[in-house]
Amino acid sequence: MNMASDVPQTPEEEIAEMRSTPQPTLRAVAPGMEKHLYSIYPVLDHGFVRVIDYMGDDAAITQAARVSYGKGTKAVSNDEGLIRYLMRHWHSTPFEMCELKLHVKLPVFVARQWIRHRTANVNEYSARYSILDREFYIPSPEDLAAQSVVNNQGRGEALSGEEAARVLECLKGDAARCYDHYQEMIGQEGQQGLARELARMNLPANIYTQWYWKVDLHNLFHFLRLRADAHAQYEIRVYAEEICKLVADWVPFAYAAFEDYRMGGATLSGKALECVRRMLAGEEVSQETSGMSKGEWREFQDVVGS
Repeated sequence: MNMASDVPQTPEEEIAEMRSTPQPTLRAVAPGMEKHLYSIYPVLDHGFVRVIDYMGDDAAITQAARVSYGKGTKAVSNDEGLIRYLMRHWHSTPFEMCELKLHVKLPVFVARQWIRHRTANVNEYSARYSILDREFYIPSPEDLAAQSVVNNQGRGEALSGEEAARVLECLKGDAARCYDHYQEMIGQEGQQGLARELARMNLPANIYTQWYWKVDLHNLFHFLRLRADAHAQYEIRVYAEEICKLVADWVPFAYAAFEDYRMGGATLSGKALECVRRMLAGEEVSQETSGMSKGEWREFQDVVGS
């Protein structure tokens, strides 16, 4: 009798088995994404992102656009040009023809920020039925920063020395103590402890959870535009940056257009556009003569580099 079959597979062994047994298909596949299927890409100290499934590719976007608009797109001579046209003019439905399903392991406080993007399908690991692992996100010392004095949602200068050490000790100690109490309340196997759905309330927000997250490309681009931005919180930004790499291999034409028009572009208000015209005409424009508030003027200067 082969006892090896009775030994549970590790996640890595399961992934290796899945990747070693490809199935024939008649559907369109994206070679760039095929190489990523099931592979784990680490994020933070215990988190990861991996692709479970996907649908569509760059061709699916142009196929949908040509069905939608018929002869109106015949002037666009190639798929890349059409995709750039669609992105430039804010067309959305062709990009919705592509979908991506991810398995993500992330801290609970990051998940609560992530879930605000309500245009995806989500199924999260349930702490009502299962016991969460003893894994917590503990920032690296260089990622500990004070509260920004100009941005209520941002960070200021990094903490250092004794202050950084004190904060790390608090994070580690509190997480360990809360999990110890969580285990005590649940009780040992065979004991009747507190219900898991109640015991979980004592767990800290830096404990890790997991979910399957399925989203279409249009809404994924919206997520990435916000969360891969330099101003996004570091702990969610690193997940978005890892997803960007996957999307760039999956739909290279669409991602290049997204980088150009969304990540690398800017939207100007009517007042800001008028200021640009005045500046090009040689006029010196100030915040007082721009018709913009101080906040708007500061953001405008960031865009035009003045």
